[in-house]
Amino acid sequence: MVRAASSPVTAAELAAYRADGFVVLHDFVDPAACDALRARAAELVDGFDADAHRTVFSTKDQVRKTDDYFLDSGDQIRFFFEEGAFDAGGRLVRPKDQSINKIGHALHDLDPQFDAFSRTPALAALVAALGLDQPQLMQSMYIFKQPFIGGEVRCHQDSTFLHTMPERMVGLWFALEDARVDNGCLWAIPGGHRGGLRSRFIRDGRQTSMETIDPTPWDDTGLVPLEAAKGDLIVLDGLVPHMSYTNRSPASRHAYTLHVVSGAAEYPASNWLQRGTPARGFA
Repeated sequence: MVRAASSPVTAAELAAYRADGFVVLHDFVDPAACDALRARAAELVDGFDADAHRTVFSTKDQVRKTDDYFLDSGDQIRFFFEEGAFDAGGRLVRPKDQSINKIGHALHDLDPQFDAFSRTPALAALVAALGLDQPQLMQSMYIFKQPFIGGEVRCHQDSTFLHTMPERMVGLWFALEDARVDNGCLWAIPGGHRGGLRSRFIRDGRQTSMETIDPTPWDDTGLVPLEAAKGDLIVLDGLVPHMSYTNRSPASRHAYTLHVVSGAAEYPASNWLQRGTPARGFA
């Protein structure tokens, strides 16, 4: 089943989302559409000059690894490497297409194929059912989770990196391949969204820092795996704690994510992601 705009989410799924802070919507998109998006991402990577920009993406030391290439990517299509992509001499240890961590952060605005995938009647109806008013597609990422070197993404809240006042953000995580425990599926803490925001990743000019609101560590014993099949959509409240472990398997775990904020909420200048062109909704 592929979800229609008339019925993108059931009452039971909405109830699960509100209780847990996340829900897996099975068979949301056609697997063929997932394959087409993967093929387009491969074309983009093929055209990327790996010697021109060698920025590594890491959630372990986000502040130190922030550079101009990353800071100015809010309305661009840019490429970021896995931490394990280079040897001590700065040479790629694997082929380029097996070394990229992600592409971000405006695929949904700048690439026609990603735009068409991101702006569908079913997604617009889903976000409306979730209660997010005046939705604005603020950020997109194509995440590779490469075989053998796919890095851990530590437990975090998406609203740490895209905060609004009040906090009104939803993450849409599309499984473009099967996401399993063995190849780095998402894990989340059910109900963790009710504990409030723990930190904010702050931008001040060209500098970034992490502002701690609540230093209480996450209770990792509460994490549950969110395995998903190709074509499934995982909906994440911006405040739900979630993560993914390293991928040491021979199988990749490609995913595409959209982060949607409410246009009725304030989007502060303290967000790291600032756009030269305004964000827009599903139209």
